[in-house]
Amino acid sequence: MKEFLPKSAAKMADCLMKRYGLLTSRWSYDYGVAWRGMEALYAMTGEKKYFDYIKDAMDTFVTDESGAIRDYTLDEFNLDYICNGRQLLYLYKATGEKKYLRAADVLHDQLRRQPRTSDGGFWHKKCYPYQMWLDGLHMSAPFYVEYCLMAEDDAGIRDAAKQLQLAYEHTYEPKTRLNHHGWDESRAQQWSDPETGRSAHAWGRAVGWYMLGLADVLAMLPENHECFEPLRALMEKISARMLEIRVDGAWLQVLDCPGREGNYLESSGSCLMTAAILKAAANHQLPDWMLTAAQESFRAIQRHFVGQMRDGTLFLAKTCYGAGLGGKTEAYRDGSYDYYISETVGSYDIKGTGAYIQAACAYEGSEPHA
Repeated sequence: MKEFLPKSAAKMADCLMKRYGLLTSRWSYDYGVAWRGMEALYAMTGEKKYFDYIKDAMDTFVTDESGAIRDYTLDEFNLDYICNGRQLLYLYKATGEKKYLRAADVLHDQLRRQPRTSDGGFWHKKCYPYQMWLDGLHMSAPFYVEYCLMAEDDAGIRDAAKQLQLAYEHTYEPKTRLNHHGWDESRAQQWSDPETGRSAHAWGRAVGWYMLGLADVLAMLPENHECFEPLRALMEKISARMLEIRVDGAWLQVLDCPGREGNYLESSGSCLMTAAILKAAANHQLPDWMLTAAQESFRAIQRHFVGQMRDGTLFLAKTCYGAGLGGKTEAYRDGSYDYYISETVGSYDIKGTGAYIQAACAYEGSEPHA
């Protein structure tokens, strides 16, 4: 087996930077996933190019003191837009420049006004009414908690924890002990079960999004906070189940359909789940055996998904480029098994690569290596 350690995080990040240049074309959550990897790399290596890569790109979105963000529209109430708020807070803490904080204020204002289900859960987007998707918890909860910790807003922290709990409960399927991709309170969507409101399947990356969002929240919350232990216990529960259902160390595109024709090991979900477990275990929030298991999964990720070009460039393969629920009538995403395995799969995906960099940083910083 080709080994890309040590320093595969830096190697993959350098390849991403060379391939894509600054990430500036749109206000998109996949950039935030890559930038979080760069944050971890800068903390681990001290190489300022990773910090500059974030700042130089963000400065094309936040250009003045007004707090305006290029290509951002608040009244779409899109949780995906919140993801990059982590970098706004990161840059504000690092530089003291108020423009980043004012832009973060705008994103917090969106969460304050976000439409909600009857029990208080954030809609995933305004155009997806009454729906909670697991994806949205990665996009919104860590920013929400970090912002509220800075603002000493305990009610906001409790609300963020509530979002994590509600999404878990509404998407949980007791028979398989897995969480499905989404939930529709209104039962209006074709993809929603008329009794439970759940979508039909457990999509791997959706679970990965949720787990990494939860792990990032736990990394920030004080252990004596009232929300910490319930969320930690939830992290342990979902991690234990995910580790049970690995296939050769990694995870399937459709988690609840092992052995079904067309199902495949998928890289981005595998990276997100591995990063989440490694982070939480390294913070002593999970049993030690889970750290060892997640280290095994990272090595499986390298075995299954990491390739190298003749010039030494690394790339991540077998990434599902995108999947969702509902949407336009002419291209309606029905949440079926056939739908999930029909979505395009390929290499060089930014969010997949960013998830790999985060997992690699967590692996390289974890001790002991098995």
